[in-house]
Amino acid sequence: MGKPMRAGSGTMPAGEQPAVAADDADVTALGRAPTDKPPFTLGDIKRAIPPHCFERSVVTSFSYLLRDIAAAAVLVHFALAVIPALPAPLRLVAWPVYWAAQGCALGGAWVIAHECGHHAFSEHALLDDAVGFALHTALLVPYFSWKHSHRRHHSNSGSLDRDEVFVPRRRSELPPYARRVHGSAAGRLAHLAVQLALGWPLYLACNAAGRPYPRFASHYDPFAPIFSGLRERAQVLLSDAGVLAAALALRRLAAALGFWTVARVYGAPLLVVNAWLVLVTYLQHTDPAVPRYGGGGGAGGWDWLRGALATVDRDYGAVLNRAFHNITDTHVVHHLFPSMPHYHAAEATRAIRPVLGEYYRFDATPIARAAWRAAKECVYVEPDGRREGVFWYDNKL
Repeated sequence: MGKPMRAGSGTMPAGEQPAVAADDADVTALGRAPTDKPPFTLGDIKRAIPPHCFERSVVTSFSYLLRDIAAAAVLVHFALAVIPALPAPLRLVAWPVYWAAQGCALGGAWVIAHECGHHAFSEHALLDDAVGFALHTALLVPYFSWKHSHRRHHSNSGSLDRDEVFVPRRRSELPPYARRVHGSAAGRLAHLAVQLALGWPLYLACNAAGRPYPRFASHYDPFAPIFSGLRERAQVLLSDAGVLAAALALRRLAAALGFWTVARVYGAPLLVVNAWLVLVTYLQHTDPAVPRYGGGGGAGGWDWLRGALATVDRDYGAVLNRAFHNITDTHVVHHLFPSMPHYHAAEATRAIRPVLGEYYRFDATPIARAAWRAAKECVYVEPDGRREGVFWYDNKL
């Protein structure tokens, strides 16, 4: 996969040190990941991690949440009080700057809600769900609905048959327009743009790029095949009610402040949040060097540990890594131990790398280039040919 690449540099405060140092060339992506059964167990990995990394502190977690809320509040003040007073040419520059900055601040809050869904925010499940529900509802996300499907993603990560998100097609499953979309630079660029702009709401609404189900699946439908049991279905209804209440609140705000004010102050940053969410998740699980697995139980078929390791840590730079609470460069350890709080994940990542060896995937390719490479090379999956149950991305159309 080309010459070794180095991670980006930059310093962070204690608790948010980068998971991969700039001179760690040995852990960068150096070709296809191994697909043999690992010579270590989950227990071996856990023993390498300092025990305090598994401790959840409600005070520490709330401190990060308050940081995000404070940043968002300052930016809202900037949008409402400062930008309108600027000369017209400066306003044209200030609004996109605001959208980008607010999208990152709200993206951090989104990640905190994600942690709540994994019971990584505190020792109290009810508190985690209350905080996660409030945050995700404010961002028009059906909290419990996504929590349940996301848990299934973690249980089946890397499986062609049971994973929940960015499940690649086999070549025989490609639509008739695949060559036109993926066979040209313009088509790939358009596909990426649509994916970033609409991928998240389409996934929630109609399971776009998700696991194929025998019937229509939506995160808003309590009877969708994504969910099971009375408790899950009731929580989907609660999530729907939360999103509806948030939408009605936005409608009242628009009536009071004006539609375009709400669109500029809230709507545009939300599009940025959604785009980052799609991009980060896409690049965590889509790479020519990372396998997918079919079946299960056999020597080459899917199993949980190899599926959890079939993900990639990436460096988005010190600012974005910190804004997104290191979900970008500590995703491998997150898949292994999803209830670990984010503020210990970088330390845990450094601790497990000697155990994982070549099974640890880190790619320091600049993010824009990595996204373009994935769009170009990861069109569908084909069987390994030498190893039953192993699939690799391909792009020959």
